[in-house]
Amino acid sequence: MDLKDHIRSIPDFPKPGILFYDISTLLRHADAWQVAMGRLANSVRAYHPTVLAGVESRGFLLAAPLALKLGCGFTMIRKPGKLPGATVGLDYALEYGSDRIEIQADAIEPGARVVVVDDLLATGGTMAAGIKLLQTLGADVVAAAVMIELTFLKGRERLSVPVEALMQYDN
Repeated sequence: MDLKDHIRSIPDFPKPGILFYDISTLLRHADAWQVAMGRLANSVRAYHPTVLAGVESRGFLLAAPLALKLGCGFTMIRKPGKLPGATVGLDYALEYGSDRIEIQADAIEPGARVVVVDDLLATGGTMAAGIKLLQTLGADVVAAAVMIELTFLKGRERLSVPVEALMQYDN
């Protein structure tokens, strides 16, 4: 099955000049969703993770069921103020500004083998920040996994771990 057949492209979203790759069309197609999760599980399983960390918010849609399928734990990397209890955060630079992500302070045991999961890898800023944040908690971040990679933005080059991508778009 060609999973790209189930991805909708929406021009000028969320702002003019951006072509948005919408995974919701894949998620609502039962067969495509099963195939995508099976392929993602096969690629992530090779890293023997003990925890998957989903990046807000579409990363949760992939990481939580994938963790269940692989028999490992799941944790969330979120925007500020969204997690209860003590958190650890990281401010990071974006192309035009800055942002912040947080994780619960007790979410990761030191030495845990973690794969960071998101729906899309573009410039790599958020994924790189997520990796760094997990490492500050003592995680052994062994890989990143995404459904879609926009290769022309070279986000993979910003990451210090191997990247597994189900689909790649070159422009």
